[in-house]
Amino acid sequence: MNVRNATEADAPAIATLLRAMPDLRSVASGTLDETKTKVAANLRAAVTSTTSTILVAETAEGKIAGYCAVHWVPFLFLAGGEGYVTELFVHPDNSGNGIGSKLLDSVIAEARERGCARLSLLNGRDGESYKRNFYAQRGWIERDRMANFIFPLTPTHDPPVPS
Repeated sequence: MNVRNATEADAPAIATLLRAMPDLRSVASGTLDETKTKVAANLRAAVTSTTSTILVAETAEGKIAGYCAVHWVPFLFLAGGEGYVTELFVHPDNSGNGIGSKLLDSVIAEARERGCARLSLLNGRDGESYKRNFYAQRGWIERDRMANFIFPLTPTHDPPVPS
């Protein structure tokens, strides 16, 4: 297994991997070409940035079996900031082969090189990785007092008016 930095040329393989993920119903709602276009545009922006790292894990045959995206975020109250893992996906055919662990090990190594104070991520409690305790078994600590909020930036979203 080889872990390397992603390139824009990896977009078709990553798009195919994403569409194979059972927990990503929203990705499957569009066409494969639409997914490839989104992935390519986001890769183009990420690979030229110093604040993002996208890694791919390749099999011995050169097939992308998984990928991980991490973003380097400064925190004024932390010495060294934080690495925020936004995506870690392994193709279902390759699950359980240590690919996710290799990707995380690479992220941890880069975070240490960058002098980060911590890494963080969100993990859906209904997902397979959560049910298998994937992160907990690798020393990640689940926060019990934090809530996860999002603010959709779509034209149809009207924020509530505070009372």
